[in-house]
Amino acid sequence: MKKVIVALSLVLLTLTSCVSKKQFAALEAKNKECQDLLNSATVKLNVCLSEKDALAKQAEYLKQNNSELINSSKEMTVLSTKGAQNIEKALETIKEKDLKISRMQDALTKKDSVTLALVTSLKSSVGISDPDIEVNVEKGVVFISIADKLLFKSGSYTVSDRAKEILGKVAKVVNDKPTFECMVEGHTDNVPYTGTGVLLDNWDLSVKRSTAIIRVLTKELGVNPAQLIAAGRGEFIPLVENNSVDNRAINRRTRIVVLPKIDEFYEMIEKEMKNPKQ
Repeated sequence: MKKVIVALSLVLLTLTSCVSKKQFAALEAKNKECQDLLNSATVKLNVCLSEKDALAKQAEYLKQNNSELINSSKEMTVLSTKGAQNIEKALETIKEKDLKISRMQDALTKKDSVTLALVTSLKSSVGISDPDIEVNVEKGVVFISIADKLLFKSGSYTVSDRAKEILGKVAKVVNDKPTFECMVEGHTDNVPYTGTGVLLDNWDLSVKRSTAIIRVLTKELGVNPAQLIAAGRGEFIPLVENNSVDNRAINRRTRIVVLPKIDEFYEMIEKEMKNPKQ
């Protein structure tokens, strides 16, 4: 069973505004809450499976016990009333556990299906064939990762024409799904920023790139600003060690994190866990 939290966030950079720490913390908290709920559901599902096995063994024992009683006495032609009742009760409990497990598995499968459908849709719409563009699922979150060489010049936060072509395809996906949220994450390498002007360091550069992309999505491509969150991660979440030119190029990237609305599936799981008998 997959641990998936399909989350939606498009991360973009502007020339003047930075992401609200409160907004970012709220998104992180929401993602953690979903992960905790999925972990809780998984633990409880495993408990249910263990209980089912124990009950199945109990039922088998009762059946064998009754069989031995029949064989030891030719006069006994039917199961004792008590034994029959015990078997019936055990089988009924197993049936209830099976139903409960089935419902929880259905809910988790639906959540997984939403994530898979989203990845397929994004790959189809964006037309991923460039090794510098990746659509993937990481810890239950769907994201599009774009190498900075396709978006910006070195040390710059001005969006390139090539980037606008790519972002146009992303915008189409977002506009088709108005309930989604998107966070645009800017990432840099560990080379200190040495430019002049309003930027002080790589933190500033990563946020500026995020807000610049958000400005393109909203001003030029018609994306609803309420769906977007800008975030800068600086140099602090590298994909690889910053020990070569090629590796630093890999770490300079923008991630558009997509968070579909899957709360209803977790609510189904939580409701099932709170109601042992339906």
